[in-house]
Amino acid sequence: MTSPTRISLLVLAGVGLLVDHESAAAQAAKPTVAIMYFNNNVFTKDARDYDGLTKGVPDFLISEMSSNPNIRVIERDQVQRLIDEQKLSSGGQVDRETAVKVGKLLGAQHMIFGGFMADPKGNFRIDCRAVNVETGAIEYTDRVQDHGDNVMALIGQLASHLNSGLKLGASIRTGDAGAPGTRLPMRVAVLYGKALDMADRGDKAKAVELFGAVLREFPDYAPAKTGLAKVKPGG
Repeated sequence: MTSPTRISLLVLAGVGLLVDHESAAAQAAKPTVAIMYFNNNVFTKDARDYDGLTKGVPDFLISEMSSNPNIRVIERDQVQRLIDEQKLSSGGQVDRETAVKVGKLLGAQHMIFGGFMADPKGNFRIDCRAVNVETGAIEYTDRVQDHGDNVMALIGQLASHLNSGLKLGASIRTGDAGAPGTRLPMRVAVLYGKALDMADRGDKAKAVELFGAVLREFPDYAPAKTGLAKVKPGG
């Protein structure tokens, strides 16, 4: 290799490293958001039927908020791994103190948590809080509600409110959480959340069954495909 050619390659390599460094620095400079479990606050006799949404709602919200290019959203698996390692939220309820502790360990600036309620008429409500990890103060609260089968549209609405209320900028995507144009009814959204929970608990056979049930009704639902790929044999 001639000397000029070698120099050119070294220059190009240096430029590539500089671009990678600048890209990493820009990513690190973005506000980091993490989302905790959402508490099941349903008090009717069928309250346990909604348990899947404890993990389903934050997963849908993560998918929606991840389309905001101005922020970095921590993946649900990473949050779950930390909760398991630290033995946090063993009672299934998340409060501000827990959110702040998890946020500090994750290096997040904003922690989002909350709860949901449903009534016998099929109405569904999500209550949400965002806490500033550095100060421990609640910096934003919101509430969205509609019929339960509009749960995905509610998540998109909540994400938009959070981006605006926390001054995080606008999302690129508008529409239903998880995949544009996919409107999971409440029953299927619950199945998906239960599949996540079974995967977290290490019950891969049950997780495969539940992800499969979601995909039988919505074959193109990408998050369920991803979840299934993680837990199926050989995955």
